[in-house]
Amino acid sequence: MSLGTPFTYLTAVLVVGITVVPLLFTALGGFRTNAQINAHPAGIPHPWITSNYTSVFTSAVFWQALGNSVIIAVVATALVLVFGSMAGYALSRYTFRGREGIYTLFTVGLLFPISAAALPLYLLLRQVGLLEHLIGVALPEAAFSLPVTIVILRPFMRAIPGEIEDAAVVDGASRLGFFWRILLPLSRPALTTVGVLAFVTSWNAYLLPMLVLSDPSDFTLPLGVAAFQSQYTQDTARVLAYTAASMLPALGLFVFAERHLVGGLTGSVKG
Repeated sequence: MSLGTPFTYLTAVLVVGITVVPLLFTALGGFRTNAQINAHPAGIPHPWITSNYTSVFTSAVFWQALGNSVIIAVVATALVLVFGSMAGYALSRYTFRGREGIYTLFTVGLLFPISAAALPLYLLLRQVGLLEHLIGVALPEAAFSLPVTIVILRPFMRAIPGEIEDAAVVDGASRLGFFWRILLPLSRPALTTVGVLAFVTSWNAYLLPMLVLSDPSDFTLPLGVAAFQSQYTQDTARVLAYTAASMLPALGLFVFAERHLVGGLTGSVKG
């Protein structure tokens, strides 16, 4: 066994501890009472209390925020997949002047967080009348997810052998037919990867929904968590339950698509 193996395992344990322990603390804290949390903040529920989660899952406010988050995340993810796949196809399979410059422009977009464009984006959305609209959140989130989408899709699509495209052309397929019938199915791992990343990024977004939405009925789950925490400041157990419940859809999506995520990222690196 090499010297690097123990270090690798130690690093893995530290990463798991940093990422998983807070999730467990949040999830288990929802099954405790405030008295238990105050007495032993990191203890195991004894007895297990389900009333906190019951009150969250029977709350109309939670389900309304969940529905808003789903709408925004689904619309943003769909836009990312549609426009990202088309741009990735053009930048990987076509040769034209300025292609590398356009790809570099998308790459540079990774350096600019959404907070850097908060003020001009707010003014633009106000000018076009998209404030207080869910689509006003979904469109910018899709735009800010496009750079990483292009960075992943372009090398993956570029790595698909040209002989496959030549064979499709010989069989009478047009460029659009090759893109729709052959390239997209072969790029499914990468598409799944960028889809999950776009969905989770949109799901966890806080700054943009806060700028665009002010009506509590339009709040997404991150805004709902903040509002819930402000309303129930002293009820730590219920706040932890609400927070844990808001994480379930994103965690479930990650678990479901884990294999495709690894395959898509591996393919993009090889490309």
